[in-house]
Amino acid sequence: MESAEYWIKHLKLKPHPEGGFYKEVYRSKEVFFPTGISGERNYMTSIYFLLDEGSVSHFHSIQSDELWCYHSGDALSVYLLYPDGKLDEFVIGPNSQNGEILQAVVPANTIFGSKSKGNYSLVGCVVSPGFDFRDFTLYTTKELLNNYPQHEGIIKQLSKAEY
Repeated sequence: MESAEYWIKHLKLKPHPEGGFYKEVYRSKEVFFPTGISGERNYMTSIYFLLDEGSVSHFHSIQSDELWCYHSGDALSVYLLYPDGKLDEFVIGPNSQNGEILQAVVPANTIFGSKSKGNYSLVGCVVSPGFDFRDFTLYTTKELLNNYPQHEGIIKQLSKAEY
């Protein structure tokens, strides 16, 4: 069976600012000026994203929808924080009998973070309009606790005091 180290080396993944490892694998050549986003963006981008045991994807948001697709390894929990205070979770993985799903969408501007439910999780993330670091915001523990004190447990797991 493959390991996190195998995929990191084989796919040439590098550390991601939010946590975990990634590599961009597709960026459309065509660009446009999407409504509500400042500047030109590619129509679509795609990355491989891997979280190994003990690492997390810290709570962040982007200005585009993001489609998550299972590729290999253990299931991955994705936590979403909505402006109304609701916390939601979906689990990306191969075992539908356990409630896992093969793909799911994080809506634009939703705060979200994730963690592997085992040794590692390898997923693909497709973003449209295409991902741009200008659209990326990482949230501190303090910021999140001010707005979502009822979710202190998961916030402390998936955020840092500062970035």
